[in-house]
Amino acid sequence: MKLASLKEGGRDGTLIVVNRELTRGVRAGAIASTLQKALDDWSNTEPKLAELAARLRDDKAPGSFELDTKALAAPLPRAYQWADGSAYVVHVELVRRARGVEMPPSFWTDPLMYQGGSDSFVGCNDEIEMADEAWGIDFEGEIGVITDDVPMGVSAQAARKHIKLVTILNDVSLRNVIVTELTKGFGFFHGKPATAFAPVAVTPDELGNAWDGAKLNLPLISTLNDKEFGHPNAATDLTFDFGQLIAHAAHTRYLEAGTVVGSGTVANRDAFVGCSCIAERRVRETIDSGKPATPFMKFGDWIRIEMFDREGQSIFGAIDQKVVRYTPP
Repeated sequence: MKLASLKEGGRDGTLIVVNRELTRGVRAGAIASTLQKALDDWSNTEPKLAELAARLRDDKAPGSFELDTKALAAPLPRAYQWADGSAYVVHVELVRRARGVEMPPSFWTDPLMYQGGSDSFVGCNDEIEMADEAWGIDFEGEIGVITDDVPMGVSAQAARKHIKLVTILNDVSLRNVIVTELTKGFGFFHGKPATAFAPVAVTPDELGNAWDGAKLNLPLISTLNDKEFGHPNAATDLTFDFGQLIAHAAHTRYLEAGTVVGSGTVANRDAFVGCSCIAERRVRETIDSGKPATPFMKFGDWIRIEMFDREGQSIFGAIDQKVVRYTPP
């Protein structure tokens, strides 16, 4: 089952069910008006949404319409919590190596995670609005999951059953702003603007044997200005799976239904597969030749992030965004 939210009906959008081919949708208001309301009562709404998805598949859903991704918000337009991990420690290792900084051994056993802004996620085709190119505008291709209510102290194994939806996202990062923020020792804020999400979030059964209950074994493809930037596999070199990330996030607190947990930048040790962010490519260039060569994004640049199943079908649809100049009021 694939779910999305239309940009209508208020800030939380209107929940729709989308067909497997990502060509048609149908409003699900009779079941739940928004995705958040569906997640709040998932045990009751999920089977009804699945039934609607089956009717849509069989062309028996009254009111179905042709899908226009420009009309979509993020599947969950705003969330009670957005916890982004750094599950690909090879990425962190590369960054610290380029800076000549030793990585603590604990990074391999204790996940890194920060709490991001979740009051306003953006849709797959929404522009990346930035006031200054000098901020070091970067994309970050990630996998994300959305949970139901998660108890405090849940084990990594038990946490898997709380994963209700899977998606991909672009965790936009302002690298030159982040450098200054990290020196304060208090984490990110200005360096992490609004996160963009794929057109749809899908139930794990849509992923077939590419999903093992906690990780997704498929390449994530990033294309910058119509040229492939990277296709690292989301399961290769994954240090912490989503069961572990959710357990880490819930160590001292309950997680409310609608919590979004991110994987961090998908990264592989093999340089041949490319990268899911510009910062990592710049790090590799620094290690190889002493200085970075790839610039950060400029106004007019566009990024596309997508994942395909083994039959070549786009699973979540594409994140396709352009960087534009923002003029403050």
